[in-house]
Amino acid sequence: MEPNLSLSVLHQEIDWLQNVIDQVIRSYLVQEGHEERWYNIPLPDLSESETSYAQKVNEWELDIYGRLALALTLAPHLRPEVLDIFFGKNQIYDRGFTEFGGVIDKNHSGFLPTGQTLCFLAAATDPQLRIELMKVLGKDSMLIKEQVLTLSDTDLHVPKLNGILSLSDRWLHYFITGEQPEIENTASFPAQKITTNMDWEDIVLDDVVMEQVTEINTWLDHGATLMKDWGMNKKIKPGYRALFYGPPGTGKTLTATLIGKASGRDVYKVDLSMIVSKYIGETEKNLSRIFDIAQHKDWILFFDEADALFGKRTAANSSNDRHANQQTSYLLQRIEDFPGIVILASNLKANMDDAFTRRFQAMIHFTMPTPQERYQLWQNAFSEVCTLHADIDLHKVAEDYELAGGAIINVLRFCALSVIKRNDRVVSKEELLAGIRKELKKDNRTISSN
Repeated sequence: MEPNLSLSVLHQEIDWLQNVIDQVIRSYLVQEGHEERWYNIPLPDLSESETSYAQKVNEWELDIYGRLALALTLAPHLRPEVLDIFFGKNQIYDRGFTEFGGVIDKNHSGFLPTGQTLCFLAAATDPQLRIELMKVLGKDSMLIKEQVLTLSDTDLHVPKLNGILSLSDRWLHYFITGEQPEIENTASFPAQKITTNMDWEDIVLDDVVMEQVTEINTWLDHGATLMKDWGMNKKIKPGYRALFYGPPGTGKTLTATLIGKASGRDVYKVDLSMIVSKYIGETEKNLSRIFDIAQHKDWILFFDEADALFGKRTAANSSNDRHANQQTSYLLQRIEDFPGIVILASNLKANMDDAFTRRFQAMIHFTMPTPQERYQLWQNAFSEVCTLHADIDLHKVAEDYELAGGAIINVLRFCALSVIKRNDRVVSKEELLAGIRKELKKDNRTISSN
């Protein structure tokens, strides 16, 4: 879709918003033409438009109040002057109209709408319409579920509608260009999508682990039927919680990613190092964004190195300890209430708080692979990439060196770089051992040079 056509549609929405604002002001101040009502002004017809904006408006079945909210939040980005009328002063008090809402930011000379601004436009002359307006900002609104709009938090003593009403940069980009970028891993959204080109045959898991993983896949296929049709929602909490524990490189992250791939669900890895904020409430707000959209999008959430936050609790001897425990308690509750799949990964089960682990449906131990499993991992890794020299006894390599799958892939990377430098694809025994030595050194282990 050509950007100029998309922009044309967006500007039509703002033209409509301009007419709405003019009519609401006339009606509110009882000026000429005050008898008309804003909701009788025809909306731009988007039924035949193929622009990204029109497609989403139609897909979400937005009513006039949702369209009003979108147009209002588009204006500061595309035509901020449309909102300048809200700078008008109340002549009686020689100050701005409180009911217009809005704020001025030091980095923006124009008028930034708040929830109160939207409320004024929709319900200034008909207070009953406030009910419809609140639906737009409610948790069941598609604009809120999809995190298109955000109503910023206010201090406890300040009305909630005084928060700034803003449009997500990601969605603005999509409405203009038709390209929807992935949600970026930021402090306000500490999660990123993880994917893999590998399949189940590329991972080597023992039968016990695979059986437990299959149970998760079964829940993904039939959990909704069990909860709704079988009435199990009366007996158990929604969702499925699993703990993957074991040494690094044993396939915990890859397994989580493959579970998502097999079920057609996105897997988002939550960055625990980014969710801990020095500001009380910030962590909860950032996590809430993740859980809310994950529930709406049916994502699988994956928490790596979970013992960093879910380890054995500390005594609350300081305000920092109390804050950390508060964050953990909040996250535990959200995990327990989440109706989808949550997977946590830890290197050591002993690090985890027992009170927390009791809440899991599955606790899966990813062990170091056996010699036979290592042999399979070596074969899988080098297949169709590099050829091993004839003097390499892969069975002996698998027997002699205890390496996890992740480490074996690192050896493959090292060997591939070595051979490509000399325009070859055959890995020598010396190169293979050099790669193995490099991996073992990470754990302060050594091998002989033979």
